[in-house]
Amino acid sequence: MVVLPQACYDWTHLRLQDIKSISEYNSVMFRIISQLKLRGDNVTDHNMLEKTFTTFHTSNILLQQQYREIGFKKYFELISHLLVAEQHNGLLMKNHESRPTGSCPFPEVNESNFHPAKRGRDRGPSRGHGRGWGRNSNHGNCNAPKNPPNHQQ
Repeated sequence: MVVLPQACYDWTHLRLQDIKSISEYNSVMFRIISQLKLRGDNVTDHNMLEKTFTTFHTSNILLQQQYREIGFKKYFELISHLLVAEQHNGLLMKNHESRPTGSCPFPEVNESNFHPAKRGRDRGPSRGHGRGWGRNSNHGNCNAPKNPPNHQQ
């Protein structure tokens, strides 16, 4: 006697826009439907689809119309479609929060990418100097002169 009137009240006031996630909405929907079935009410897929479509938030009227035009016949088809869309939107929101529109990108971790003077062979005063690895060194040739004569061009 207590549960059944509450189920009717819950069904009347159930709105998709009042619930945070699609999976939570789906759980609430099936909880109410199971209580209504105890009373003998038959809630069809059409009833569930209409309840979901008519309780979209007003800012999502266009989405509601698009989902209606798709022509879902079964409630689970709509809910699975909404779950995928919610997951996709969540990913887009995470990406947006990591770098909102109009913000500058984070600086690169590899600092040498942004300082052309530090690129290439000369990376410091002592690197490559006096070790025999420079341009005019003769690797492994002990008899070669240290500064060979310039070749004619």
